[in-house]
Amino acid sequence: MLMFQDTAKMKPVSERTPDNQYKDLLKRIKAEGVGMETQQETDAISVTGATMRFKLENGFPMLMERNMAPNIQPETIWKQAIGEIIGFANGARTLEQLASYGCYWWTPWGTEEKCKKRGLETGDLGPGSYGAAFHDFPTADGGTYNQFQNIIEQIKEFPHLRTHFITPWIPQYTIRGTGKTQKVVVCPCHGWIHLRVLDGKLTLHMFQRSGDVPIGVPSNMVQYAALTMMIAQATGLTPYEYVHTISDAHIYVDQMDAVDKMLERESRPYPTMKLNTDKTDFFTFTKDDFELSDYDPHPGIKGIAVAV
Repeated sequence: MLMFQDTAKMKPVSERTPDNQYKDLLKRIKAEGVGMETQQETDAISVTGATMRFKLENGFPMLMERNMAPNIQPETIWKQAIGEIIGFANGARTLEQLASYGCYWWTPWGTEEKCKKRGLETGDLGPGSYGAAFHDFPTADGGTYNQFQNIIEQIKEFPHLRTHFITPWIPQYTIRGTGKTQKVVVCPCHGWIHLRVLDGKLTLHMFQRSGDVPIGVPSNMVQYAALTMMIAQATGLTPYEYVHTISDAHIYVDQMDAVDKMLERESRPYPTMKLNTDKTDFFTFTKDDFELSDYDPHPGIKGIAVAV
């Protein structure tokens, strides 16, 4: 039987303050956003530079303006988000490998057409993908380097350092131009991670180069808050704060109706997320080691466009 515990020491729901940072970001993009062309089939409006800060004692930062826990098969949204980041940390880079961690939404990007264009086998996201960078970063001697393993070891030995940093970017596989072949189906959008330890408390600051705010960012909020909890437990720290910075924060024009609907809805306190306390080995966590409660979102919004 799994033992779940509120490792972030969250306040009772009645004492939590509804958080408006996500809606404030949507409003800012609508008010200040500049139109831009994209690689996708639809244009977007964008702002440069946006930061949200989530103290985990105020609840788990999970969207309340639409339901992130619908009863869908094979797995609901928030669990797929956590399964994805766990899969990436363990080196998953194919559709089949990600599915084994409970993440199924990469199918539109792992098609024969998209993979063949980059010289990859169908279903392979490429050597420049998140899983390859996090778990098998190429070294000068032809070997590989596991970033999460080494950073966790460094935190345990030298928690005070300001060099607890992880990158999803392998530049030789993301570059484009004459005579160059990109070796990744989607250049990593998120995952530049800086970890700070102060007074035994862990803060995770995630930098995101590009954020689809209506669709992608809510899942990123879930998975990196969960990652904060997993790393804290693996290093004997208290998960304290998750900071989320987006360089290019954008809304696609065909998502605007859904955005307006979310902005009309009242803010509600964030839910509670508990973690299985039986585990301290970071690489053994699964999506099922998380237990969600106190989640009372507004109804889901069907048909929000996903840019592929």
